[in-house]
Amino acid sequence: MKQYEYMAKGILAEHGIPIAPGRLVDSPEGAASAVRDLGPVALKAQVLVGGRGKAGGIRFAETPEQGAEIAKNMLGMVLKGYRVEKLYAEQKLPIEKELYISVTTDRNAKCPLVMASAAGGVEIEDVPDDQIVKRYVDPAVGVLPYFGREMAEALGLKDVLFKEFADLVVKLYQIYREEDAELVEINPLAVVHGHLIAADARLNIDDSALYRHPDLTRVDEGSPLEKQVHEIGLAYVELDGDIAVMANGAGMAMATLDAIQYFGGRPANFLDAGGGASVEPTAKALGVLVSMKPKAILVNIFGGITRCDDVAKAILQVKSTVGIPVPLVVRLVGTNEKEGVALLNEAGIQAYSDMAEAAEQAVRLAKEAV
Repeated sequence: MKQYEYMAKGILAEHGIPIAPGRLVDSPEGAASAVRDLGPVALKAQVLVGGRGKAGGIRFAETPEQGAEIAKNMLGMVLKGYRVEKLYAEQKLPIEKELYISVTTDRNAKCPLVMASAAGGVEIEDVPDDQIVKRYVDPAVGVLPYFGREMAEALGLKDVLFKEFADLVVKLYQIYREEDAELVEINPLAVVHGHLIAADARLNIDDSALYRHPDLTRVDEGSPLEKQVHEIGLAYVELDGDIAVMANGAGMAMATLDAIQYFGGRPANFLDAGGGASVEPTAKALGVLVSMKPKAILVNIFGGITRCDDVAKAILQVKSTVGIPVPLVVRLVGTNEKEGVALLNEAGIQAYSDMAEAAEQAVRLAKEAV
């Protein structure tokens, strides 16, 4: 579970990591008030995506009037697929230098990994490997002061920055452990008036450990459509294509996306209908796909626990209620296959048995709909 920047910074501050004065605002009036109290501010869109600055999600206001105008333009905007509902108004920092630091879990090495770089302010994936300092942590030992000093030395830090960075490494690892985090990151870690301050922050909590943090604010990540399907109890992720997809099982769904791309199409979503979804949730999920207004819909079912006749009934339920105004391609194989195919045939819907053939047909129909 990801935390918004203002939430992550609140936890950093609780552990003694310096942050700039700031407050959460949700109106132009609130932004104007923040500028009056804090002076010039950075207005930051609170969305769970990276690269906000380049996408227009971070803007600067020098006066209350400017703050109100900028907030008016930012609130309600869609940033990388997410609607901006709140802004974090943070005192503008005279940044002298930007560093990077994070603690994450290296699944291959099966232990925590601390990474740092003198090249902060950009995605760590864009930093050359030889400019990144990496140190693995023995969980039985943890991060002791010497660990932080070694990293500070590797970055070439001196005097005050050396001491502050070494201390910060220890505190960041404490957050990682105490919050059951998958990632805790400060980027950039800014140098302001010769001292370190967290200019941005990310904190991702391990979902499996949420029961140990009952006081932690739950953040429901996802677009409105994703949330709608998740409420049904199914796995769903929006993509940027035009062929809507429903399959049963994560592996089958991924294979379906690959097949669509192989034949030159673009999937609009990932939807795993699960191994035993009944008629009603399947119908609701298909209704969501129809609401997306794709150019075609591909339903790919390999029935094990899932019964093909239940899938067919769900399709017919949607067809007779909300309607399916776009080309529909169905592949049904497995449990109660004959019954399911017969139900669809009676309604004039052809059912394929070969996945590649069905995917190719869906791509062809989508292209014809242009």
